[in-house]
Amino acid sequence: MQRAEGRSSLVAPLQKVVGGFFAVFFPSDCRLCETPLVTLSRLPVCPECLDSLERIRFPQCVLCGERLVAAQLLVGDGQCHACRDYPPEFERAVSYGEYAAGLRDLVHLLKYDGLLPAGGPLGELLAQSIADLRLPLDDASLLIVPVPLHSSKRRERRFNQSELIARAAMRHLPAGFELAPHVLVRHRETHSQVGLDREARIQNMRGAFRVIDAERIAGRTVIVVDDVMTTGTTVSECARVLKRAGAATVFAATVARTLKAPVTQDCGNSLQGEQVEALELASV
Repeated sequence: MQRAEGRSSLVAPLQKVVGGFFAVFFPSDCRLCETPLVTLSRLPVCPECLDSLERIRFPQCVLCGERLVAAQLLVGDGQCHACRDYPPEFERAVSYGEYAAGLRDLVHLLKYDGLLPAGGPLGELLAQSIADLRLPLDDASLLIVPVPLHSSKRRERRFNQSELIARAAMRHLPAGFELAPHVLVRHRETHSQVGLDREARIQNMRGAFRVIDAERIAGRTVIVVDDVMTTGTTVSECARVLKRAGAATVFAATVARTLKAPVTQDCGNSLQGEQVEALELASV
């Protein structure tokens, strides 16, 4: 009896320590919706929030994935004005969802709060984006290259979110994909892109990246991956550098994409005849 009591007296403090550890590192509320969590998890996000992350399901530019408005749909080539004026260096860019609401918050948990387990579900979404490219699975040359951070930014953040998400995505991709996180480096820091027009963004990124292992990409199909795509300037510059170094074709895939504001209801009500038909056909 005394032995049992002694064992109990040893277990109780251990349980307290373990409970304190989980209380510190695993909040009791979902970090996205603040609903109390019923189970402990390395990722303090409820299943309902993860299940609510929606795919983009409206007309998009066939090149960069930007939201298309009715006037652009009527042109017939499926391209946005930006791609028509400044054709991107990549063949096509795809994203899982819009950079808003829960998806944006989940990216922030990883990128700014340093919650590394958030890379798991983000990697699964990235894998679905890559699958949307519908590249032939018998092509053994498919190479995934994360957008690199400058060394100073990496030291500050202690990880590259694009590489972390790409590694998680590899667990959900079939054979035939190869991860190459070190063939591309960011050897020049760039200014913030906020407030810059398209042409200024392109000039800001020019010369920021360099290929350090050209043999590895020579003649291969490369998929540049990142967490978020805004205008596509960054992934386009990566594609330009990779192609100059010998890559055969370059695509881009991201978890999320910032998009123009949707057409308002009033605008939708004003659509007539062939405009409405164009929207309906593009949404199929």
